[in-house]
Amino acid sequence: QVQPVESGGGLVQAGGSLRLSCSAAGSIFSINGMSWYRQPPGKQRELVATITRGGVTNYADSVKGRFTISRDNAKNTNYLQMNSLKPEDTAVYYCNADIYSWEIPGKFIGYWGQGTQVTVSS
Repeated sequence: QVQPVESGGGLVQAGGSLRLSCSAAGSIFSINGMSWYRQPPGKQRELVATITRGGVTNYADSVKGRFTISRDNAKNTNYLQMNSLKPEDTAVYYCNADIYSWEIPGKFIGYWGQGTQVTVSS
């Protein structure tokens, strides 16, 4: 079964850093865009960063200059390096990947990970 799996969340003080990873496993032929979303407590899920297969990136204004998204296509993995963390970055972070799998051939489908908690204390 195709499934992105996040790791790397945790508790950090304001100003600190964390690196999240998202690895997609299963019967994968190819992965197009990979993205990170986050959902703060009591709020809607929001887009944080995206990266194309070719490495073109895009960021939410709130994280520009602090977060960096990257990927390793050979490992079906992407990373979110988060620096200068703020309490308002506290959220559950979700990975989303557009995957062409052998299970459902013919199209790319967006798959969600289960989420990883990031908590930034002041």
